[in-house]
Amino acid sequence: MSQENVEAYERAVEAANRRDIEALLEELDPEVEWYSAVVGMGSEVYRGAEGIREMFGDADETIQDASFELSEIRDLGDRLLCFGRLRAHGMASGAPTEVPFNQLVEFRNGKATVLRTFLDHKEALEAAGLKE
Repeated sequence: MSQENVEAYERAVEAANRRDIEALLEELDPEVEWYSAVVGMGSEVYRGAEGIREMFGDADETIQDASFELSEIRDLGDRLLCFGRLRAHGMASGAPTEVPFNQLVEFRNGKATVLRTFLDHKEALEAAGLKE
């Protein structure tokens, strides 16, 4: 099942980059919990389809042209540890920004149930119980 989880996550990232929320939601469990690490985006945790829509709405108020670039996905069975970068432009200033984007993602029945986002690579590793 873990290769299917990798493929589901990659589809979710592609959907998020296209801003196709409905396609993104197809890869997520209906009761998904997404823990955001982005300061100033409202809630710390977004739950379910409405929460995901809220999260993208919150993001639209602060950034534009957001895209996630994956550099590595570690398959941990029913979890994935994903590393990459988030690139965007500030909504008010238009200034480009780039930050590390790391996620520990839990899966059940081929759907992501919990996504925990970390801006720090080491914190993501520790949350997964890994050192490197």
